[in-house]
Amino acid sequence: MIKGHLQTLKLKKILAKLDSEMAWAAQNNPPPSEFLERILAIEAQDLVDRRIERRIREAKLPDRKLLAEFDFKFQTGVDKAQIMELAKLDFVARKQGLILAGASGTGKSHIAKALLLLACAKSYRCRYTTGGSMLTDLMAGLADNSIQKRLKQYTAPEILLIDEVGLDRLEQHEARHAGLFHKVIDGRYCKGATLVTTNIDFKDLGDYLGDPVTTTALVDRMIHHSILITIQGPSWRMHESRKLNAKPKEQKTQKNLPIESQTA
Repeated sequence: MIKGHLQTLKLKKILAKLDSEMAWAAQNNPPPSEFLERILAIEAQDLVDRRIERRIREAKLPDRKLLAEFDFKFQTGVDKAQIMELAKLDFVARKQGLILAGASGTGKSHIAKALLLLACAKSYRCRYTTGGSMLTDLMAGLADNSIQKRLKQYTAPEILLIDEVGLDRLEQHEARHAGLFHKVIDGRYCKGATLVTTNIDFKDLGDYLGDPVTTTALVDRMIHHSILITIQGPSWRMHESRKLNAKPKEQKTQKNLPIESQTA
C-alpha cells in the first residue's frame, strides 16, 4: 500500500530505497520523526540535484571544471587564497564583475568555468559563451531582427561568463562588434555578475572589436566595480605537451640499451 502511494505521488527515489530504509529502521529503531526526515531527505536531495543539472544545461557549460582539479602548485601566478575566496561567490551577490587576464594556457578558463559550475550548484541563473560565439549570435540577430531577444539571453542571467575574449581575431574586421559587446556589458552593468577571460590587453581591445571609441566606454564599464586578476605564469598545455613528448624519447633510449642493461 505504501509503495502504491509513493507511485501515485511519483516519489520514485523513496520508492527505490524504501525496502533498504525499512530494514535500517527495523534494525536501529529510530524515532518516527527521524525516520520520516531520513526518507524525505532522499527525495529532497534528488530534487536539488535535478535543479542543479537543469541550471548547468541552461548555462550551456561545455565542460565541468572543478577548482579541486586546478594545479595551484604548478601555476604559481595564481593566488589560491584569492580564488578560494571568490569560490564563496560573495562577489556575485554584490553584482561585481570578474576579469581574468593572461596568456593562453594559464588557467583562466578553468577557474572561470569552475566558478560558474559552483554558481549553478547554488541555483544561480548562469550562462556561458565565448566572445566569438556571442558576437556571431548577436550579429545574426541584427540580420533577422531578433537582436532584442538574443541580447536578453546575455543580459538576463545573474551570472554571465564571456570566455576567450580576443582568441578569435576574425571578429576585429567588423566595427559593429564593439557596439554589440557594449550593449551586453551596459545591460548588465551593476545588475549582474559578469565574468570575462581574455588573453589581450585592454589597450588592444579596440582593435579586436573594430571600434576603439566605443571600446573605451565598454572597457570603462567592464573594469568599474570588477575584480581584476592577471595571471602571469607558465602554460599548463605546454607543460603537458613537453611531458608527452618526453616519454617517446625515454622509451627510445630504453630500447637502445644493451639487453643486459634493460633486464638488470
